[in-house]
Amino acid sequence: MQIVLASQSPSRRKILNSAGVEPLIHPADVDEDALLHSLNGSAPEEIVRQLALAKAQVVAPSYPGDVVIGGDSMLLIDATLQGKPHTREATIERWKQQRGNKATLITGHAIIFGDEVIVESSSTNIHFAEASDVDIERYADSGEPLECAGAFTLEALGGWFIDSIEGDPSSVIGLSLPVVRRALYRLGFNASDFWNM
Repeated sequence: MQIVLASQSPSRRKILNSAGVEPLIHPADVDEDALLHSLNGSAPEEIVRQLALAKAQVVAPSYPGDVVIGGDSMLLIDATLQGKPHTREATIERWKQQRGNKATLITGHAIIFGDEVIVESSSTNIHFAEASDVDIERYADSGEPLECAGAFTLEALGGWFIDSIEGDPSSVIGLSLPVVRRALYRLGFNASDFWNM
């Protein structure tokens, strides 16, 4: 038995690796734009939970004897939910909006084992630094934030521009170890059952 990560996120994989788990990586093929459109008007937490669930549900049938984890993160700032910026220009625009402000990073988790499905979200408050225009442009030029929810990373270059967080650091990086641990316990497993030791 193993953990299957329904994600191509290197950050989610690194979180599990640093916690002693070498997951099988099986990225989910989900039309996120269509799903987001269908969820229009839903609460932010529900949106990220449903995105995570869709990813896990696509992958789970291929691994009936394994624990499948789907995840998704989005940044809630000024009552607007933001995903990945994808472009340099969008990254710069977002950083000019979020610098010096507080936002909430919401990470949805879906953990599936057989017929059992556990869906939960985790929210962490982020206090962004007053980053300079030059640093914002250079950060965007690095390419690092283009495919990250909220246009930032906590564990790499983006860490320079985060003053503080309130909540679970692993959730900000992309996968809450406390949420996954609680789900494993509910499924009758120990976290250590999946350690590669």
